[in-house]
Amino acid sequence: MSSDFEAYEQEFGTLTAEITNKVGRIPKLSGEEKTQLVLNVDKQLEEVRELLEQMDLEVREVPVQSRAMYSTRLKSYKQEMEKLEKDFKRSRIAYSDEVRNELLGDDGGSSETQRAHLLDNTEKLERSSRRLEAGYQIAVETGRHYGDEGREREV
Repeated sequence: MSSDFEAYEQEFGTLTAEITNKVGRIPKLSGEEKTQLVLNVDKQLEEVRELLEQMDLEVREVPVQSRAMYSTRLKSYKQEMEKLEKDFKRSRIAYSDEVRNELLGDDGGSSETQRAHLLDNTEKLERSSRRLEAGYQIAVETGRHYGDEGREREV
């Protein structure tokens, strides 16, 4: 089971890295290229949702003593997915704003660019914090798991 879960984890990592890259490019593109990228990201997000469902099913099959560790990892992945969806939504809104500005002849100026950079950096910081927290939880669960086994051997 754990090998299936780990394979799903690798696929999750690959897909989310691709999505993150594409979401960052959306505001910089225009026209048909931008529309195609938005559609592509939407499709990949659906793939990630399906992958998380498969991971959830795998966690349910894990022996009870290991389930907490896998559940923590899955929860972290679900949080990352929520963050990706928010980022995608923001990039689409930025896309909509940009189209509106092009049609109306407005120029967003550098304050919008600075705001976008600030939001991006804040989101990166939040994502890193969540990953650290997830890693800490895994370490705690692993410590409990091995600590419990150690006590069982002594008895």
